[in-house]
Amino acid sequence: MSTRRHTRARVGTAMTAVVLGSVLGVVAAPPAAAAPPTPTSWEAKALGLASAQRTAQGKGVKVAVLDSGVMTNHVALHGKVTTGPDFLKDGLQPGDSRWGGHGTAMASDVLKAAPEASILSVRVIDDKQYHDPEDWKQGPSPVGQGIDYAVDHGADVISMSLGGEMFGDSVDEDEVDALARAAQKGIPVIASAGNDGDMFNDASYPAGYPGVIAVAATQQNGSRAEFSTVRTYNSVAAPGVAIVSAKNTGGYEPVNGTSPAAALTSGVVALMLSHNGKLTPAQVRTLLTKTAHHPSGGRDALVGYGPIDAAAAVQASSKPPADGTGPVKYTGKEHLATPDGTPKTQHPPLETDLVTIGLGAAGAGLVMVVGAVLITRAGRRRAAAAAAGVPRG
Repeated sequence: MSTRRHTRARVGTAMTAVVLGSVLGVVAAPPAAAAPPTPTSWEAKALGLASAQRTAQGKGVKVAVLDSGVMTNHVALHGKVTTGPDFLKDGLQPGDSRWGGHGTAMASDVLKAAPEASILSVRVIDDKQYHDPEDWKQGPSPVGQGIDYAVDHGADVISMSLGGEMFGDSVDEDEVDALARAAQKGIPVIASAGNDGDMFNDASYPAGYPGVIAVAATQQNGSRAEFSTVRTYNSVAAPGVAIVSAKNTGGYEPVNGTSPAAALTSGVVALMLSHNGKLTPAQVRTLLTKTAHHPSGGRDALVGYGPIDAAAAVQASSKPPADGTGPVKYTGKEHLATPDGTPKTQHPPLETDLVTIGLGAAGAGLVMVVGAVLITRAGRRRAAAAAAGVPRG
């Protein structure tokens, strides 16, 4: 059991949900035909969705949306959503202000790209815009548990429009292990690159984990949105400014962020898989990156391999390149060297008194510095978000 040491910041608009009963466990979805399409804005043309959807609609593909919950009674989602467990276990229910705002928006964006796909909603975050490290309870990562649940319950794509900077350990073992199991099962994982590009540009996880397709956000001219985190882990980019998304109170509103960019990309991957269900995660990544509109030089930390082209990616899915990834049998020697009887090296005893005193003083100073940095960052984040006045996703 690992200790969670990082923030999970997802950005969206504060919304109040209509009151529903508690939805825990798996709920069977009604017939899928009832849901009308989500209104689109400029992203449909930018992605080439009309052409892509003439080839595939996402039929038979289940997209796991790991988020803050999904309001299943929204007109854009009715009959499309199966609700899984709430791994956050914070006691909130549908109707609470921090339940289902962000998740409902992201589920609608997935279906905007893949209207015949289905959604598996797994709650792993809430709708609070920024979290401090002390907000989190110790224990298994809800995100890691959510990934495992999606893997075990038939997800074909895992979509995570969430993330945050890491504190302490560089990785969360629960999440790394769960991602490895998803890769083993052949499930592509998509995550938002982060919305910190206009502030501290901190790395965001799970986008930063190996094997995850990290999606940056673009504005209408195709260039990086100013808030989109700039990192070498960025794989591709997708529209992320003024994306019309479902509200958990009904109706729609525009949302900014790498969150809708990742959700739209997950929908495009659903189209690819409905066109060719045998695609591996490596093939999905290769097709997305090869068919994207490459920036100068072919790739950069701003938008990865560039804005995705849904139509080209779906068409290319019928003849994917060979997947050379996979386990390889070890053929080397069993040991690095044969033991030769040489005694182990021994060092003289170390005078530890002064070292202990020095390390204690240094440790106290480091704690004070780190505390000051975190407090300053939290204040600057909230001030910047309040000054901007723009909902991010």
